[in-house]
Amino acid sequence: MSRWGHRVADLGFAAGWGLVRHLPERLARAAFQTGADLAARRSGPDSQLRRNLARVVPRASDRELDELVRGALRSYARYWRETFRLPGMNHREIYEHVDATMVNRSMIDEALDRGKGLVLALPHTANWDVSGIWLVGHSGTFTTVAERLRPESLFQRFVAYRESLGFEILAASGTDVSPYRLLIQRLRENRVVCLPADRDLSRRGIPVTFFGEETRMPAGPARLAAMTGATLLIVDQTFTAEGWGLTVHTPMIVHEREEIPAVTQRMADGFAADIAANPVDWHMLQPLWIADLPEERQKALAEAPA
Repeated sequence: MSRWGHRVADLGFAAGWGLVRHLPERLARAAFQTGADLAARRSGPDSQLRRNLARVVPRASDRELDELVRGALRSYARYWRETFRLPGMNHREIYEHVDATMVNRSMIDEALDRGKGLVLALPHTANWDVSGIWLVGHSGTFTTVAERLRPESLFQRFVAYRESLGFEILAASGTDVSPYRLLIQRLRENRVVCLPADRDLSRRGIPVTFFGEETRMPAGPARLAAMTGATLLIVDQTFTAEGWGLTVHTPMIVHEREEIPAVTQRMADGFAADIAANPVDWHMLQPLWIADLPEERQKALAEAPA
């Protein structure tokens, strides 16, 4: 993207946080849903979102895939509508709503009672900022890592937004101290680390089978658990007609570094089960599976050391 394109993106997000949060709820909901439906009508038969959903629901007919794409884009639009409106919403009410329907809350408490910290691994589903508001209300500030966006002003907007919700944000790059070292420190302080973990096409990703095909997922969650003894939990987030759903499950403790690939595969299996149960809330619009990558990228991954 050009410098001008980066500037336009920055101004667009500034307008979103400045204007959308002040719109009446009914008007904001209608505007974002209309935008999603327009995008769905323009989505071609070979769009990446459609290809991703076809793997999740392999028996879906063309008409069913049309409905899945529309539902997924509506869910994605809802995520952005809520993102722009969350700073002005009542966070206590959000916490109480999620808390009333939270599933397996005790797993979080048990992990922290061990005194070795907690790693929460989650896919890109529903609204993780809402889940974060609940977690801050329940366990206090948690730590996560954010990709350094361009321009820097846009990155700082997102950092300020999420810090206003009570999160600690570490930049993935461009700092004097490695975020990985700080994550280890937070876990050794018996705190919570949250990591989106359903997509990693770097040369360090762990090969996994996901909906029957090969992709890569980050080693970070399992590696941090192995280094610190922290419990690793999978997070399932959904949208509901009344608000949001939040579940944690599959507690894992990684005793040896050699277990990292197997634990990462187990994490992928957990993600797959949750996504298959609610595919429209999975916001994966980018290439994920190795087979969808350009040939040069596939070759680079194939040549990467194990």
